[in-house]
Amino acid sequence: MAKKTNRKIFHMVCEVCKKQNYITSSNKIEQKEKLEAKKFCKWCRKTTTHKESAKLK
Repeated sequence: MAKKTNRKIFHMVCEVCKKQNYITSSNKIEQKEKLEAKKFCKWCRKTTTHKESAKLK
């Protein structure tokens, strides 16, 4: 049987080209604000800011 968790799964979207590059998860109880990180975008070919977007099902 599947285990219930307090984690949500979401996409990380590049701020420059607006493409979804990464899928990650975070604890929805401890972290209320949206995640923002500097990641490498393979379409821009440089390190850009990526932000959390819509939740996956």
